[in-house]
Amino acid sequence: MPSFDISIKADMTELKNALEQCSKEVKNRFDFKGTSAEISFIDEVIVCIGDSDFQLSQIKEIVYSKFGKRNIDTKLLHLGEISKISGDKVKQNISIMNGIQIDDAKKIVKTTKTSKLKVQSSIQGDVVRVSGSKRDVLQNAISLLKKEFNNLPLKFDNFRD
Repeated sequence: MPSFDISIKADMTELKNALEQCSKEVKNRFDFKGTSAEISFIDEVIVCIGDSDFQLSQIKEIVYSKFGKRNIDTKLLHLGEISKISGDKVKQNISIMNGIQIDDAKKIVKTTKTSKLKVQSSIQGDVVRVSGSKRDVLQNAISLLKKEFNNLPLKFDNFRD
C-alpha cells in the first residue's frame, strides 16, 4: 500500500551555512561597522542583536535573502518579540519550526478525510502519514494539501510503494 509522510523540518546543514553567510555579511557590511549588530544560532533559535529597530530589520532582510538563495523556506521562521537589552540595543529571537504542531496535524487529517479521496491519514508524533490504494490518489492528496496549507512549509517525503 503506497504511503508518504508529511513533516515540517529544515535542512540543518543548509540552515547553518546560510546563517554563517549572514554573520559574515553583517560583520563586513559598511553600515554595520562599529555597531553591535550580530547574528547567532543557539538551539534552533536565531538571535539577532542590533542598535535600533531599523538595524534589526536590516539584519532580518539579510537572513531572508540568504535563506532564499539557499532554497530554505522562509515560512520555517517564526519571529519573536523585539526586546530591549542593555543600553540602546534591541534583540529579536527567530525560532525555527521543526515538526508539525498537533493542531495543524489534526487539520491535515481532517482535510484528507473530508476530501473525497480514498486515503487514510494518521498522526505519528510530529509526522502525518498518508496512505492510499494507488500512487495517483496520493499525488492528488499532495496537490490538495499544498493548495490548502500554503501557509505551512510542508515537506512530503518517505514516499513508498
